[in-house]
Amino acid sequence: MEQRRIRLAAVGDELLAGLGDPRALGWFGRVMARTAPENVLVESYTLAAPQEGTESLANRWLQEVGRRFDDGFENRLVIGLSDRDLDLELSTARSRLNLANILDGAAHMSVKALVVGPPPGLDPERNRRLADLSTAFADVTTRRKHVYVDTFTPLLAHEQWRNDLASNGGGPGQAGYGLMAWLVLHRGWYQWLEIPASE
Repeated sequence: MEQRRIRLAAVGDELLAGLGDPRALGWFGRVMARTAPENVLVESYTLAAPQEGTESLANRWLQEVGRRFDDGFENRLVIGLSDRDLDLELSTARSRLNLANILDGAAHMSVKALVVGPPPGLDPERNRRLADLSTAFADVTTRRKHVYVDTFTPLLAHEQWRNDLASNGGGPGQAGYGLMAWLVLHRGWYQWLEIPASE
């Protein structure tokens, strides 16, 4: 029986890189540590850029991801979205279009994508705006038959998440990244990769 070979390329901002995590894993490192299926080779490449919004991501993803993909593998794309578009004052329509362009490009290459939405912060007004953005991202992703992991809704009023942000200058630390990883692992990760869940 031929061994499956999966190659993951992950794009996103500093949360993808695990900035502020004392264990230097972030959510993606934790997810990959729980991804060790028998008889399946899984390779992952993290391509993070600080403070990246959808415009910048749409402009760079293909060139960077294309260098990691290989015809001998099942190539998969992980997209970690941020709240940066709020600072750039992009319209929701523009943010939607940027993500749509990435996902359509991936589909053109027969690459399945998993999109991890932006988590909430501590500012209630910003979170109100981010709720709309997260909903828009989810809509664009699911319409295109890709997998969307909503981190915003379950973490918005989560006490441990909020405490972690408060003690880490507004960004996640070890506990926060652990919560994000749990959501990714339990909201479609294994099904998306078509592998059994880790014990």
